[in-house]
Amino acid sequence: MNLWKKMNRKEDPRVYENKDGHLVRSLKVRDILALGVGTIVSASIFTLPGEVAAMHTGPAVAISFILAAIAAGLVAFAYAEMSAAMPFAGSAYSWINVIFGEFWGWVAGWALLAEYFIALAFVGSGLSANFRALIAPLGWKLPASLSNAFGTDGGIVDIISIVSIALVSILVSNGIGKVARVENALVILKVIAILLFVVVGATAIKHSNFVPFIPKYHETANGPFGGWQGIYAGVAMIFLSYIGFDSVAANSAEAIDPEKTMPRGIIGSLVIAVVLFVSVSLVLVGVVPYQKYAGNAEPVGLALRYAGHPLVAVIVQTIAVFGMFTALIGMTMAGSRLIYSFGRDGMLPKWLGKIDKDHRPNNAVLAITAAAIIVGTLFPFSAISQLVSAGTLIAFMFVSIAILPLRKREGQDIVDPSFKMPLYPVLPILAFLASLIVFLGLDIQAKVYALAWFIIGVIIYLVYGIRHSTTSLKK
Repeated sequence: MNLWKKMNRKEDPRVYENKDGHLVRSLKVRDILALGVGTIVSASIFTLPGEVAAMHTGPAVAISFILAAIAAGLVAFAYAEMSAAMPFAGSAYSWINVIFGEFWGWVAGWALLAEYFIALAFVGSGLSANFRALIAPLGWKLPASLSNAFGTDGGIVDIISIVSIALVSILVSNGIGKVARVENALVILKVIAILLFVVVGATAIKHSNFVPFIPKYHETANGPFGGWQGIYAGVAMIFLSYIGFDSVAANSAEAIDPEKTMPRGIIGSLVIAVVLFVSVSLVLVGVVPYQKYAGNAEPVGLALRYAGHPLVAVIVQTIAVFGMFTALIGMTMAGSRLIYSFGRDGMLPKWLGKIDKDHRPNNAVLAITAAAIIVGTLFPFSAISQLVSAGTLIAFMFVSIAILPLRKREGQDIVDPSFKMPLYPVLPILAFLASLIVFLGLDIQAKVYALAWFIIGVIIYLVYGIRHSTTSLKK
């Protein structure tokens, strides 16, 4: 078999059904919703709105969130149909492997792997920043060497981030049933904290802080600010806020009745998240002039203290810190299932695809944890936000366009799901174009890192993956 044929060999979906059949199906709609909301409404709702407002959009940050949500919503429909038709571990990696072939599945999966590595580190960094701000009034302060990533403001290691990621790894390794119960409780707590912030903060909104709502466009050291150019830059920067539904899809092999559970969980969690994001964004810029959020990693606490509610700030930030564990849980679960699927198919060492006696992929859990800790140690908070979006958007483009050939195979060798993406083939094409437009809006650093990551992935595939792959050649 020549190289091109090997790269394009497609996996038989029945093989994945058999391989993933060993995983325990225990996730209900409420669990999927909690995973989605917990992951989407992660550290970003407590950190990014203020930063984006200060850097690019001014008060119009809410518009950036809405536009990003529209683009993400189009892709969410594609994910919902894919996960209903092919409820396999690894989400986009496994789907594209079946639809387009092994190499293209690897590219999509490798892009997602960057997302999970960096997103875990990103959320851990945000959790650490909020926790340190919370304990500062008590006179407790960690030395700079234990508070920041290596080489950043005298930092060597962010110890709080590392401990948080490690604790979540231990929880996830104990089984998805226990994780779901913890996740559900934490998500409810986090939503209560967000609503508390919105209600209390709304009483201190000043109309003058919204004027002008869309500042005049000009270039800054951070790129475009104001105008639609600034809003566009904001969309690219905050798109990572909506990647949670991708991590939900990675767990579809462990969902009960995935044809109904996955579409409801994916689309429902995105709708809830949009309402919360827009509400928080409007309150933040309404309470405090957006310029004051520059370089601040805990804008929610800043806004409440500025409004004269220091006690509420403590309550909200305390819950926020615990609530951020929901995103760490979701990303650890999704990333470990992706790594498991790589090992399952021989694309990475097969021990990563092994499951223990309780049918848990704990070797993969250990791998994603170690990688996230290394990334979090080397990269500062400000440098990694856009890098998450780059990998995600590549996978989004693959999944969106894959709906076209998927439809031709549904009811044949692939299940004909009860949920289908509406307005076919228009919406799949629009979802692809929306993801492409957002990707083009990423800054040059994100694109360079994405290109470097892609090159590394191709090298690993050609040196290892293609030689050890267990993918069957589908005629």
